[in-house]
Amino acid sequence: MKRRPTEPTPRDTFGTVRTLGLALPDVEETTKYDGSPVLKVGGCFMAGLPTQGSAEPGTLVVRIDPEEREWLVADAPDTYYVTEYYRRHPVVLVRLSRIGRDALRDLLSESRRLTMAKARAGATSPASVGRRTSAWERRSRQSPRRS
Repeated sequence: MKRRPTEPTPRDTFGTVRTLGLALPDVEETTKYDGSPVLKVGGCFMAGLPTQGSAEPGTLVVRIDPEEREWLVADAPDTYYVTEYYRRHPVVLVRLSRIGRDALRDLLSESRRLTMAKARAGATSPASVGRRTSAWERRSRQSPRRS
């Protein structure tokens, strides 16, 4: 009896991404709310599988500078693309079947660099120290309460 070829599962598709990403310093793998794998740096998103329906199967979402995204999409639209949903985010969608290992490594390295900057900025922001303070709490501290 002949075996039917099976479609790769999202985790299988993510294998090369995982290998290359985890070889970079400070990168960790975790899962999103739906169980799909994601790479993070300092708790911030770096790359993962899209869960929004507008992305094609076999696609990776990677943090990128929006100007560089425009250049990549214009230069290699068969590999890089963006849907209306993802346009508002600093990410690019990558067809994993169309990108070489070296290009993927370079893309993940750049994504790591951008994510490190975001993680550092978040670690030093006032909102990240302790718990967040609501606007009501800030106002009530500034003016004495009246009875």
